[in-house]
Amino acid sequence: MTIKVVAFDFDGTIADTHDTFVNIVNRLSTEFGYQPVSGQELERLKHLSSKEIIKESKIPLIQIPIILQRIKSELNKEIINLQPFSGLKTSLKILKERGYILGIVTSNRKDNVVTFLENNDIDNLFNFVYSGTPLFGKDQIINRLIKIHKLKPENIIYVGDETRDIQASKKSHIKIISVGWGFNSPEVLRQYHPDYLIDHPQDLLDILEENNSSREETSIYN
Repeated sequence: MTIKVVAFDFDGTIADTHDTFVNIVNRLSTEFGYQPVSGQELERLKHLSSKEIIKESKIPLIQIPIILQRIKSELNKEIINLQPFSGLKTSLKILKERGYILGIVTSNRKDNVVTFLENNDIDNLFNFVYSGTPLFGKDQIINRLIKIHKLKPENIIYVGDETRDIQASKKSHIKIISVGWGFNSPEVLRQYHPDYLIDHPQDLLDILEENNSSREETSIYN
């Protein structure tokens, strides 16, 4: 198996949206009638899966898509101030130089992502941006990417920071690199058995080169 396509989650994996996201969530709490999140509570939530967090919030499921859309709209107003995680920009440039096809698969709005990439001068590093609004997984977006580009699942790897990224990748039968610098803690990510779990963007280079070493060059397309 030769990995040539590296698809990234956006929030918490490429973009450091953590503090901004929490501020928006707390700002909307009065409007939507849920409890704001304290610093102590946030640390506890990092050890829960996405489903567990939604269950504990006691927010009616019918309201969640509406809240998520509002959060994305509010994030658009803050996007100009957001930065990539430390060290990631360098690793992305090296991956691009080594011939990897880079893309983004996210539940955030595409215009938010494109604005962020342009503001941080990394838009030229990515070949595609796919977005959608699934609550508990991104497998449908990943499957759409595979179908449209006629890719082989064994030639793609996904990079994400949440348990739902692991679940989506497994459903789509592609490998997953979980990152320990995003929302979910490394401890809870490990419980979902990602193919790889890393602590620093430099580790991306090591994993992909090790995975592809001594492999014959093959077509990435079906």
